[in-house]
Amino acid sequence: MTFADNSPHRSWRDKFACALAGISRAMRTQVSFFVHLFVAAAVVALAAALRCGLIEWCLLLLCIAAVLAAETFNTALERMAKAITSEHDANIGDALDIASAAVLLAAMGASAVGLAVFGRRLAVLLGWWTE
Repeated sequence: MTFADNSPHRSWRDKFACALAGISRAMRTQVSFFVHLFVAAAVVALAAALRCGLIEWCLLLLCIAAVLAAETFNTALERMAKAITSEHDANIGDALDIASAAVLLAAMGASAVGLAVFGRRLAVLLGWWTE
């Protein structure tokens, strides 16, 4: 099922199927999406290994969701731009650059949160910090 199959009365099941198809398409076609998923898995593994608390888990998962959502929006805009024209268009180029900037900002914010969550825990574990 795709958006082209859209009817006014689609079921929730069909809506979720379309969304999951979009995630699958992003994973198959975008290397950067796959990289973000790999990093997200590493963050989850590290959070589990370091026994992060509930608030830390919430922050980390929110950051993962924000980065993946930003990357998905960026991918959607790239696909739409290709559908609109294959010729150079300065406005489309600017829009794509701005969408890429959104991904960068989300990733930088997520990295800062990761550093705040993991930094002290790792420093204590490595003996660089005493509690």
